[in-house]
Amino acid sequence: LAGRPVRALAAARCNPGAMALRGLFVVALALSTAVAFRPLSGGRLAGRPAGLRMVQQEDEPVLNKKAERRRIMKSENFHRGHVEQRPEAEELMGEYKSDLVETLRNQDYVLQRDGITVHLAQQFGFCWGVERAIQIAYEARLKYSDKKIFLTNEIIHNPEVNEKLEGMGIEVIPKDDQGNKDLSVVGDADVVILPAFGATLQEMQTLDSRGVVMTDSTCPWVSKVWNSVDKMRNVDATAIIHGKKNHEETVATASHSDDYIIVKDMKEAQIVVDYILNGGDDAEFLSKFQGATSEGFSPKKHLKKLGLANQTTMYKRETRAIGKLLETTMMKKYGPENVANHYVEYDTICDATQERQDAITDLMEARASELDVLLVVGGFDSSNTAHLVEIGEKYGVTTYHVDRASRISADNSIEHRLHDGQVVTARDWMPAGDVTLAITAGASTADRYVEECLESVFMLKAALRSKEGAAERADGA
Repeated sequence: LAGRPVRALAAARCNPGAMALRGLFVVALALSTAVAFRPLSGGRLAGRPAGLRMVQQEDEPVLNKKAERRRIMKSENFHRGHVEQRPEAEELMGEYKSDLVETLRNQDYVLQRDGITVHLAQQFGFCWGVERAIQIAYEARLKYSDKKIFLTNEIIHNPEVNEKLEGMGIEVIPKDDQGNKDLSVVGDADVVILPAFGATLQEMQTLDSRGVVMTDSTCPWVSKVWNSVDKMRNVDATAIIHGKKNHEETVATASHSDDYIIVKDMKEAQIVVDYILNGGDDAEFLSKFQGATSEGFSPKKHLKKLGLANQTTMYKRETRAIGKLLETTMMKKYGPENVANHYVEYDTICDATQERQDAITDLMEARASELDVLLVVGGFDSSNTAHLVEIGEKYGVTTYHVDRASRISADNSIEHRLHDGQVVTARDWMPAGDVTLAITAGASTADRYVEECLESVFMLKAALRSKEGAAERADGA
């Protein structure tokens, strides 16, 4: 009962003969809420999902992770959302606005200058959750001006925003060579900001046990995913998490789950469904998902009832395709009449990510044949930005992913990120003559950074046209 309070209470209410269970339920719920994990010794935390362990003595009740999370969030040292709204924080947020981008919006997202026609995707850049997280960090700095402040991870995947926070004295908790965080650097009187991606349950417990003040900027859409894995626990379903196993958000989501397996893409999802339908060697299966499953994961045991969750920044069409594949697989395995007993799904698709992906898709469908270049602006660690790049390449458009304007050089070279993470330099990337360029940005990219990239493009093109004109005059002479 302690592990499944919601179902236990529902059962008691539905069965008049079991009303006596309600008293037992109350006791069990109190126990499940009161019991906490004990952090691993030394304050050092594993950086992978499988690193989260429950440490409990024999005969202790099983912890309900949802109840534990809520217990921490009700602590007097835990502050969710805006710390203390101040005009100074609003002024700091104003630095991310752009007159040039506003002009583009007012001109139906099209601008012509210096031989370049620019088409801006109609949904791009900062989402509400990102803006909220940055403002919360500013508010924390203003409120706790005399305290040392840490972040459990970068607040968002934007290098310039993170550099600004670092300049304000907000430090990211360091990691060792194995990716383990050293929470021992945080003093009991310090403040820790939980970033937009969220934090692991183990991190929250360790900080809570020491009475450290926590300011939570977790995106509500990420919290929605956590609520979905809570529902999966209530029906004994294994969470299939569509995400990247080392991404901060997926690591956090996995820590709030009981039984889970992380699949990066449709290819890995197909491995899962092949095992469900045809069986296979457990050791071989687990070797393909090393570091991507819950502790003690058994494909024979844990792939009988599934639920789908996702990293909010993944490619949403792929998330839906994986969900359809899982549902169809369970129909084949158990029959259409029994699929509801073996597969559950909750809507956790982030609207902002979906809107940005749909907007660049719409732009590609309308303009791909006339585009010379697509410029995608966003952090090199940004998953949602990488998916925007994939969409452009899918339509056959030459696409460059840059994280800041300084990647665009006056010698007509551009530093950009490839899918495998390499940052390479392309020479003579800007074509001669008139150019049609599309631009979009990931959800962690401010309008101002889009403007800076466009200004660099305009300056480069103006310089190239000047050289082209000089060459033509020389030929004419």
